[in-house]
Amino acid sequence: MDASATAWALAARTGDAVAVEHFVRALHRDVLRYVAHLSADPQAVDDLAQDTFLRALGSLHRFEGRSSARAWLLAIARRSVIDGYRCAAARPRPCDVPDWQLAVERAQPQGLPGFDDGVALLDLLDTLPDERRKAFVLTQLLGLPYAEAAELSDCPIGTVRSRVARARETLIDLLADGGTSHAL
Repeated sequence: MDASATAWALAARTGDAVAVEHFVRALHRDVLRYVAHLSADPQAVDDLAQDTFLRALGSLHRFEGRSSARAWLLAIARRSVIDGYRCAAARPRPCDVPDWQLAVERAQPQGLPGFDDGVALLDLLDTLPDERRKAFVLTQLLGLPYAEAAELSDCPIGTVRSRVARARETLIDLLADGGTSHAL
């Protein structure tokens, strides 16, 4: 899949509309999942994914294929999320509801299969140190190869493997203890 997405990206550099469509379709789900894990705002996920693709398509002419298109695109997604945080921090968010917590609870989807499990997993992932959580999400949830995760994390592949192994150990310990342990 990575090779075909990279081939589509290289073909899209010349303005081939079909190649652009295939490139976006091939990686859209990965970008959505990645920004969802990085972003604290579930309502911003679609906007962040769209921003990622706009940035990528605007700079596609500079993509040379030295890395996979997925690794290149997820690096752009990471920068989009960071820029989103900066933008949100720069302006206040007014709330015209008397009980904002109740409004947030009512806006959450209800009755979805696995929703509580997903929340529990996110809570467990939040206990991990940032480097371990990032390595775990990239390799175990997004399915990236360790080499690409190392490239995105700007660290050696062995470091990524170690972080993932330690994250697994911590998560297993937390599950065994009923979520009462804390990550080291």
